[in-house]
Amino acid sequence: MNRTDSRETAADLAADAALLEIAEGLGLSTLLDRASPFTHHEVMAAADVPESGATAFLDALLCAGLVERGEDPHHFLPCSDMADRRYAAGYLSWALNANRPYIDNATSFLREPAAAGAQYQRDGRRVAVSSRWIGSYGFYPGVISEITGRKPRRIVDLGAGAGGLLIHLLTALPDSTGLALDLSAAACEEAERAARRAEVGDRLEVVNRSVESLVEDHSPVRDADVVHAGFVMHDVVSRPDVLDGVLRACRASIADGGCLVVTDAVPYVADPRERSFSALFTYLHSSSMDVTLPPEEEWRAAFGRAGFSDVTSTPLRMPGSRMFVAAG
Repeated sequence: MNRTDSRETAADLAADAALLEIAEGLGLSTLLDRASPFTHHEVMAAADVPESGATAFLDALLCAGLVERGEDPHHFLPCSDMADRRYAAGYLSWALNANRPYIDNATSFLREPAAAGAQYQRDGRRVAVSSRWIGSYGFYPGVISEITGRKPRRIVDLGAGAGGLLIHLLTALPDSTGLALDLSAAACEEAERAARRAEVGDRLEVVNRSVESLVEDHSPVRDADVVHAGFVMHDVVSRPDVLDGVLRACRASIADGGCLVVTDAVPYVADPRERSFSALFTYLHSSSMDVTLPPEEEWRAAFGRAGFSDVTSTPLRMPGSRMFVAAG
């Protein structure tokens, strides 16, 4: 798709985000992710819509340049820059759709945050989808490179959701085993199904528990070579004793030579590349989620209190995100 005029960038992004969200809701993302062509009938079957409906939506995708016709006119292929366009759309989807209750009820959150938080909840599916789209380039590549380079025998992912990252790692590391821990029973069930589909189910254990439970029971992280926590530790930073307890559990339980990899965010980054999205991310977490993101020095101090002596911090592509690797 030719995008030579920057004045239309916002229009393109808005259209991509809306069309890709519709495709996700119709169950078509699997077709748009694969390299092989798909057919009109596959669209009908996946979306459970009549031929006329499938035709109408495919026409829109074709016109937008999100799909192209294959050599056979009855076959379709996702555009060559699908991954880039979905990544960019993820920011718009997360900002305006996943966080819609916070935007629509901003006054209530500023006046009575506790009451508003109890009344207005985000749609978990929208949060998961938009986070996955952003993560595809925004933070997963750095984490995957860090973990696969260590060739761990056992990997634990805290707040694993539907297990996508861990399943990817187990596929890339055929001699490794993993444990996915998440508070959501629905996410755990989906992780088990996804692991079976990816043929790594025999190497993946799924545990339906909170991250906070590690304070009392270290067993899920015991003997792990790598423990990863992606955007989950900031949920407990308002309770320093809990954060310290979780970090200490990881430090006490990982195998010799192992490490803790924490992907999270720091607040209000001034760097021009990061400042706008970092401002929104920080504000929404503080005003609507009761989460005060720690600055980098506070993250480092928390790792130090837990007994980690070697801590590195690496900026990732998502503005405001950092990958902390704690060892020693």
